[in-house]
Amino acid sequence: MTQPLLNFEYLPHENPAAQTLVFIHGLFGDMNNLGIIAKAFQQDYALLRVDLRNHGHSFHTNEMNYPLMAEDLLRLLQHLQLNKVILIGHSMGGKTAMQFALNYPDYVKSLVVLDIAPVTYTHNEHGPVFQALFAVAEAQSATRQQAKIVMEQFVNNEAILQFVLKSFDAKQPQRFRFNTQALYQHYQQLMDWTGTGVCTLPTLFIRGGNSHYVLPEYSDKILQLFPKANAFTINGAAHWVHADKPHYVIRAIQRHLQQNS
Repeated sequence: MTQPLLNFEYLPHENPAAQTLVFIHGLFGDMNNLGIIAKAFQQDYALLRVDLRNHGHSFHTNEMNYPLMAEDLLRLLQHLQLNKVILIGHSMGGKTAMQFALNYPDYVKSLVVLDIAPVTYTHNEHGPVFQALFAVAEAQSATRQQAKIVMEQFVNNEAILQFVLKSFDAKQPQRFRFNTQALYQHYQQLMDWTGTGVCTLPTLFIRGGNSHYVLPEYSDKILQLFPKANAFTINGAAHWVHADKPHYVIRAIQRHLQQNS
């Protein structure tokens, strides 16, 4: 069965020749996560922000892997009649962007990947988060504050709590806009990487200096798939590099765009 289109916000530019930047969020997020970064480019570019499947206001489904998520994005770009776009993805969104560029390179001009590598991750950092999310659903929390009190029993990181609670929605059976059950069921597929091929498009990997998601030992794998890749480290930033140091991320993307215009 054909899935509906992803939920999206498209802001065309007054210049029809302007290129389109496509912003793709990470796990438990939505299109607003990269909003500060996107806003910095609205003067010169058309902007497309999306909610990936099982996130935000996009459709819920029991199927979830990177080839399917890349296919979702393809259908949206075809619907909007966009090509030669510049993909900017964080974490799960970065893997989706890489998968898309490998599968559908004709639709892409260049690629920016925020703090993720095309590798399989074996550490499960999200176990306590899932415990907290299921506890909120079981408690049928009616307000964000009630949900926070429940989640604090499992997660003691305030930044993570605030990030996840942005998606709290008491009207949803699971109490969040994302599909907790599907994300939990397919978590290993989201940690995996099965993409193959070679993408010769200009690619920028931006990593947080305090993050362990893009390690030196991943360089060979990155260059095998993306031989034109460059890397930029932002010191003092962790995995949510765009939230920790937005101005540095913006400047790095600007340089990448200028060099590949």
